[in-house]
Amino acid sequence: MPLHALPAPAPVLRSVLAALGSPAAVSEDRTPALRSVQGPVSPESPLPVHVLDHISPTPSTPATRLIGWRVLIRADERYVAAAETRLTTDGWAFSHFFEGPYISSTERALRQAESMKTPFQPRLLSIPALYMFTLWLHGDTEADAASGTPQPTDVLVPLAPAPPGIAAHRPHQVAELLPMMTSRLAPPPLLASPA
Repeated sequence: MPLHALPAPAPVLRSVLAALGSPAAVSEDRTPALRSVQGPVSPESPLPVHVLDHISPTPSTPATRLIGWRVLIRADERYVAAAETRLTTDGWAFSHFFEGPYISSTERALRQAESMKTPFQPRLLSIPALYMFTLWLHGDTEADAASGTPQPTDVLVPLAPAPPGIAAHRPHQVAELLPMMTSRLAPPPLLASPA
């Protein structure tokens, strides 16, 4: 398998397990999918979540920062929700549960990545300016989760729903997708005033 997933820090998994085991311990209610599960659930596939705050039209390497970990929650044979954790002054802490299209889209993108021949370290990359999430396949499989920036040969797989003009689940090298993202953020051309 070409994916070299990083183990989540122990406090990440402990906080998710505590939230799953004691809904009263967190202020956020469980999602409808989690409330309807009859059997046991298990946290799986933890992924570091990075954010890209600024997209530049220049060919410079985009800067990212680690903002949390996302852990998919499995019930029976499928993922039904995810748990987010955030770094606080006291360390990693549970943030909230959620569900929706990004759960199945993340699972699909991970399956796609496993079929690739190149080894990658899977991460998630949030691009708030485009309301976009991608599976970031980082080429440095030994990199620390908190470090690294998307390199031109890293691969980004946009998750569904993707912004208009960017196809979900189509893998792109960063060098290819970054200009597309930049053009999506460019202001429209000014129209000439009538004579």
